[in-house]
Amino acid sequence: MNETPHKTTMMTDRRGFLGAATAIGAVAAASMQGGGLGVTSAAAQTAASASAAGPVLTRTIGRTGETVTALGLGTFLTFDMLPGGNREPLRAVTKTYLDAGVRVVDTSPLYGTGEVSLGTFMSGMGMTDQVFISNKIWSTGDYLADESHMLRSLEQSRLRLWRDKIDPLFCHSLVNVDVVMPTLRAWKKEGRVRYVGASVHENTYHDILAGLIERDMVDVVQVNYSIFNRGVEDRVLKAAQDKGVGVFINMPLEKGRLHKITEGRPLPDFAREIGAANWSQFFLKWVIGNPAVTTALPATSNPGHAAENVGALRGPLPDQAMRQRMVKHMETIPGFTTLASMAWYPDKGTMYQGVIRRSQASLRQRLS
Repeated sequence: MNETPHKTTMMTDRRGFLGAATAIGAVAAASMQGGGLGVTSAAAQTAASASAAGPVLTRTIGRTGETVTALGLGTFLTFDMLPGGNREPLRAVTKTYLDAGVRVVDTSPLYGTGEVSLGTFMSGMGMTDQVFISNKIWSTGDYLADESHMLRSLEQSRLRLWRDKIDPLFCHSLVNVDVVMPTLRAWKKEGRVRYVGASVHENTYHDILAGLIERDMVDVVQVNYSIFNRGVEDRVLKAAQDKGVGVFINMPLEKGRLHKITEGRPLPDFAREIGAANWSQFFLKWVIGNPAVTTALPATSNPGHAAENVGALRGPLPDQAMRQRMVKHMETIPGFTTLASMAWYPDKGTMYQGVIRRSQASLRQRLS
């Protein structure tokens, strides 16, 4: 594949930050704390210690040759706000990730106002063309093979994110996959998008996703995977490795549920062997430690939590023996084996009240 001008810019930028970013995390944490945006001193110290742990961890998407950071910023629900809300914590989250060396962000037109905020923040920071942006499509058209809705959705995303091209564009949740996937492949050929992808967030669809990989239909996939939910290992990760397909991970922290069951519990002593200073890094390093994984996409609206997350971008990763040890430790913690029965973001029912939650509440009221 010929290298596009955008790709050349991104790769040049990566060489720069990979060679000189050992102190970025400390600067980011200090600047955010000084700005009064809610980063605690402990979180700043966590980010500062992470910055000294070595170079940024990266992975290469085999079939494309594209090198990306092993940690990215997810935005589902967390970046959705009602118009007029205070977006400063979200700006702080974005800055913390980018200043720490993260160069992958993931969003979707389905994520309420997430695209709008993310595009505004990256543009204001002068980072729009230096980040690998993954986005999604779930529209088709008025009739079979009509792409008019897809085109409108793509144009809306380009305007919100202020980008000429999206990097991978995912068929979101495999909606109308038989029409969307061929269209995405045509768009790639025509230069509208750089890479073709498909995304899921439920185990039920893993086999379908694996089939797309095995038939060489995709360059990148996005799928749910965590220390609790390991079903993706059965087929998807193996197929992706065989085909050189990139694997982006959603729900690596299980929407706050992993933190809920470990709340108030100390890390096991062996966590220091992988450089994990908090539970976020423990869980994220477990995911990134799988060599089939390209990038983990934790989402948060809390700048302090963001400072904890980015610590997973540096330092040692667990090998297979250590990853098994980490799972066995989690299995001793009450609530771990039944985590799937817990609601997303426990104890945060009043958070993430954006246009998505508003519409969901309205629908429930109409059905009651």
